[in-house]
Amino acid sequence: MKLYFAPMEGVTTSIYRRIHHRLFGGPDRYYTPFFSPTADHLFTARELREIGPENNEGIHVVPQILTKNPQDFLWAADGLADMGYGEVNLNLGCPSATVTAKGKGSGLLRTPDTLKALLDGIFSRPPLPVSVKTRIGYAEAEEFPPLLALLRSYPIAELTIHCRTRREMYGGGVHYEAFALARENSPFPLCFNGDLRTPTDFAAIRDRWPDLEAAAAARGAAEDPALFRRLKGGTPATREELRQFHSEIYEAYSLAYGRLNGMRRTRELWHYLIRRFENADELHKRIARTKDVSVFEDAVAAVFRELPLKDESSG
Repeated sequence: MKLYFAPMEGVTTSIYRRIHHRLFGGPDRYYTPFFSPTADHLFTARELREIGPENNEGIHVVPQILTKNPQDFLWAADGLADMGYGEVNLNLGCPSATVTAKGKGSGLLRTPDTLKALLDGIFSRPPLPVSVKTRIGYAEAEEFPPLLALLRSYPIAELTIHCRTRREMYGGGVHYEAFALARENSPFPLCFNGDLRTPTDFAAIRDRWPDLEAAAAARGAAEDPALFRRLKGGTPATREELRQFHSEIYEAYSLAYGRLNGMRRTRELWHYLIRRFENADELHKRIARTKDVSVFEDAVAAVFRELPLKDESSG
């Protein structure tokens, strides 16, 4: 089973990916947070920081595109092919209200005709293999069978299914029955996504589907940077590894954006990383709320100095 680090806006940046790959490794590929090509058909400086080959050297990275316009998708895919990428991913899964209000991401799942027109255009002449990330519907799980039938009519390189609807966001149970349906006679490889946070979660998926091609984690991997290493038989992250991971990301962001903005960007990491520590509520509040660099640095130092790591023996 292949292991994928799914994208997280504001967290899994090119800086994060490079440092994570060097210090922990483990995933067979990383997906970039989505970018949305516009009608002017120019890559922005921000987009090039994420997709520029020089910023992803030595790492298997798949760029993710968010759009409802097939011409914009194909322009971006052409550019990515020229950069040397071997695959591009279409985002039909993002549940953010600011995205779905524009009819993009999982917002496309409520307009099947628009989705079909997008897929028809994309697969009319894709310059490189196209994989797809989707949810199982917009409002109800019952939307998945017709959605799956539509997707099966295209030569998708791989289909990643987050087994929730857009309405469910990241809460409620995972719809395993939807993934089981997808495994019946789908013509493309499948990747499972949804609530994979610990090695125990991955073991349960392996037990359910021993021949599963791939599984992807995002929040679980952000909470435990050594998750993929552990899944391949490696050791849990030590306190010193986590300290170095934070320090290198913080310094890289500060060098690129200045110390204050470096702190703001690194705070996104701590929303997840703090869960590796016991009794962390008070220090987490300090990290999350402060606008003062020195307070942030003191609180982070206190985390590593004072808080015990959680016992991972059962997870």
